[in-house]
Amino acid sequence: MEIMETNYGIGSEADLESIIGAPMEFVRVKVIHELDEVMKEFIGKAPLAFVSTIDANGHVDISPKGDPCGFVQVTASGDLLIPERPGNKLTFGFRNILRNGEIGLIFVVPNQRETLRVKGIATLHNDPEILSSMQVNGQPALLYTKVVVKECFMHCGKALIRSRLWKPDSW
Repeated sequence: MEIMETNYGIGSEADLESIIGAPMEFVRVKVIHELDEVMKEFIGKAPLAFVSTIDANGHVDISPKGDPCGFVQVTASGDLLIPERPGNKLTFGFRNILRNGEIGLIFVVPNQRETLRVKGIATLHNDPEILSSMQVNGQPALLYTKVVVKECFMHCGKALIRSRLWKPDSW
């Protein structure tokens, strides 16, 4: 199917809200600046997170990170520690963090409709004691990403419901 250019571009927030509507106040207040207990528990159940970073040219990169449930640690101060395992060695996300620490995360828990969205500032570390605490199959993490949380919220499950992700009969 060929897509033809039209004059139907959406060029402003007012245009966008005229189609989608403005966010309801009860949704706006879900966005908070530190992890609450429900979010910490969710992270403890998550075997998968999608990590988004920004390169030197402002282009976005996204990478999945996965390990046994709870692989991302939450520190006493509410920061996140994400271990790195051996992989393809492209290190796009890590190079991006070195240039621009802005990071976005989406945590996914099997059979849960909601996801957890987190924005923050990331730095890279290799503290041997922490790497050892992140062992899987006797192997410590190679390094870890520390994320200081700036904004977070539980995201409604409409995308996972519509996608039927957790419904094997739809695969």
